[in-house]
Amino acid sequence: MSAHDLDLIPAGTVFAPSEVIHYADRDMRDLAEAISDADVLVTVPHAESAIPEELAGFLAPGLTRRLQRDFSDATAARVVRRWAQIDPRVVAVVNPHPRLVRDPNRARPDDLRDQLRRAFDRVRAAGTAGAARATEGAAAAEGAGAAGAADLDGVDAIRPVSYSNIAMLDAPATPERLDELVGALTSVASQGLDVYEAMREELTELFITRGLAHGGAFTRLSFHDTMHLGMRLDGSLEPEAPAAGPPRVVTLSNGGDAEGEHRTADQPVTMRPADLRMLADAHREEFELADHHAVALNRPYRGEHEIFAAGARFRGIAGDAEAAGFSPAAAQVEFSRAYLLGPHAVDSLRDPGTDWVDEDPERIDFLAYACKRAWDAFRDRD
Repeated sequence: MSAHDLDLIPAGTVFAPSEVIHYADRDMRDLAEAISDADVLVTVPHAESAIPEELAGFLAPGLTRRLQRDFSDATAARVVRRWAQIDPRVVAVVNPHPRLVRDPNRARPDDLRDQLRRAFDRVRAAGTAGAARATEGAAAAEGAGAAGAADLDGVDAIRPVSYSNIAMLDAPATPERLDELVGALTSVASQGLDVYEAMREELTELFITRGLAHGGAFTRLSFHDTMHLGMRLDGSLEPEAPAAGPPRVVTLSNGGDAEGEHRTADQPVTMRPADLRMLADAHREEFELADHHAVALNRPYRGEHEIFAAGARFRGIAGDAEAAGFSPAAAQVEFSRAYLLGPHAVDSLRDPGTDWVDEDPERIDFLAYACKRAWDAFRDRD
């Protein structure tokens, strides 16, 4: 499949702030009114799969629409956009660029080129080691994305491979080619990703300003989905999930332990443990989940940069917030993509293919309304 067959954002596309911010009743309320009415800011850092056309020449051979969609939280983004349409107590900001441009749920690297170079180096090393093991007789999964999975911890602001270990970016053969890639990534980011990050922080500050003036609660919620089954190069899902996979429905995270409590004294949580547990109960009730364990806390995801950065910001104003009766918090939600899609769509993805499945608008509606009900129940917890 050529780059022309992929989902691409036309070259030169620049996203305005109004295109990344979503809230209800836009024909009757402006953003200031929406913030005045809301107490939740939902951020979706991995929302899109369409790749800026300026990067087409740097993509790995064999990339397909299905593979690029698998490396995104686009299903979660559909739920959030619908939730924002129906809930006047929510404002959402949605990244218009894929995480391939740069992941805004990671700290911005001081030296993007060096970090990306190290990521490519680790991918190459893992591939070489995996190929050697296969030569020695180790079993290699037919259709797998690469010979070995690289540990990209600490260098994954831009991942050259997907979480299924399938190449997304073609490895630069020369330092000059790496320079060209970094230049293209940086230039493209200014057209969408940087807008998302700027609006994420600007909206947070507007909520803080309102809270310090009027009190009340505020939550910054980082919203994601994840697939428990890996995807092969042919677009088919792996038949079995890893033993330590995500819960059946959702993980709620505050950086704490499996009860939402502090892990250690020097690792503050981003939402009060009792509040996280009540939020989990609200999700169990409003998503009609009989299995208590379908909703987990901080397992296997404790949260990432977005909630930790927000938590640090809120701790910096703790004294003023207490005096104002203002209670800010941050949490991450990671839904099972299989749950969001539903069994029919997941069954379709078990077969090889290059396109994504048709998602059910009625299921998106159910999920969006369940999110609204869960947060309404959480607000009414007292």
